[in-house]
Amino acid sequence: MKSKLVLSLVGIMLITAVFTGCTPQEPAAGGDGDTVKIGAILPLSGGAAATGVKLQAAMEVAQEIINGEYPEIAIPLAKEAGLPNLGNAKLEIVFADHQGNPEMAKSEAERLIDDGVAGLVGCYQSSATKPASQSAEQYGVPFVAGSSSSAALTERGLNYFVRVAPNDDIETAMFFDYLIYLNENYDADIKTVAVAYIDNEFGVHAKDMVEKWVGEKYGALGFQLAGTVAYAADVTNVDTEVQQIKSLNADAIFHASYIADITMFVNKYKEFGIAPKAVLNYCGGFQDTQFVVNLGNDGDYFAGGAAFSAEKLADMPELTAINELYKAKTGSDLDGPALEEFSSVLVLAEAVNIAGSLDGDAIMDVIMSTTFDAPYYAAGAVKFADNGQNEILASYVVQTQDKKYQAVYPADTATAEPLVPFPAWNKR
Repeated sequence: MKSKLVLSLVGIMLITAVFTGCTPQEPAAGGDGDTVKIGAILPLSGGAAATGVKLQAAMEVAQEIINGEYPEIAIPLAKEAGLPNLGNAKLEIVFADHQGNPEMAKSEAERLIDDGVAGLVGCYQSSATKPASQSAEQYGVPFVAGSSSSAALTERGLNYFVRVAPNDDIETAMFFDYLIYLNENYDADIKTVAVAYIDNEFGVHAKDMVEKWVGEKYGALGFQLAGTVAYAADVTNVDTEVQQIKSLNADAIFHASYIADITMFVNKYKEFGIAPKAVLNYCGGFQDTQFVVNLGNDGDYFAGGAAFSAEKLADMPELTAINELYKAKTGSDLDGPALEEFSSVLVLAEAVNIAGSLDGDAIMDVIMSTTFDAPYYAAGAVKFADNGQNEILASYVVQTQDKKYQAVYPADTATAEPLVPFPAWNKR
């Protein structure tokens, strides 16, 4: 299926030929002064707006690197201005706000497609990414999701959708492997797990993956699911949920929460004296550096999957340069979701450049057949499996220690030893 953009261009050319008497010329894929547009759909207002603004800044850094000349940053498209295979056409990201509303995400995706974008990125919240990517599929427009983590997104058999971040299936297995690591190396004696999750696409699928992995593998290795606690997406008070979590008395808690939610939970954990041996957070609010700003040292000892730790910058010059550009915009370091959204723009732009075309099928052929160089990740590359999932793990486990995100697992990527168990709140 050809992309809507190509069909529109052909129609315009034929109409022009009829009315001018000129023979249509082969359309240039891009030329000096031309612009290639991609659409970015993010929560720029609503409950996740603070995160959305940071993700927008990360995407803008990618655009700045692509359109400028940064030969000192050894990543694709940094050396010369624009997209060289399209006559150095500049990349323009057209931003849209889905407001945390899945229906708005769908309508904004369709508006951007009508506006002629070559591809889409976003939407952070999996519940918004799902309908937006369905619209992209309908029109044959490539969609590169950065940080949306619901495992279901890559289980729909779509031909025009890929995802950079680990999904919650992959993260769940990593969390259990980390608990085994803590048990074997730090005598953590963690046996029971509870799940606290937001009742939307992201949270429900994270909970489902815990149930799946306990049933298929980790239950036989000694882990038990103590219970699950859901909360509404518009929650303003979590007293009831925290009391439910306390009653489960689990050794570890897995959280699928956004920044405002996890901040409320941590404050209530302190109030109710809840100090499990470990708390692990799926890609979401914990990874936002606002977490340690909101909570200070009360945010210490929490952990989760992340693609970024500032403590690793000394060994990663490309990531250091990217982080400095981001920090100049936001005043803070990158976080995992921001880096993944940066990567989504790089991947889509590089695929357009390699294809030398704005045709959706040609771009997707490149996306699915290319190993993308990504030295800003510890793994160093991005490559998509047949279902669209990045099969090269881009993240590791980080833990907040003295308000810093330290890489603690796997051991060969660690910048610090993990701290386990949580100390009692009155002994911090």
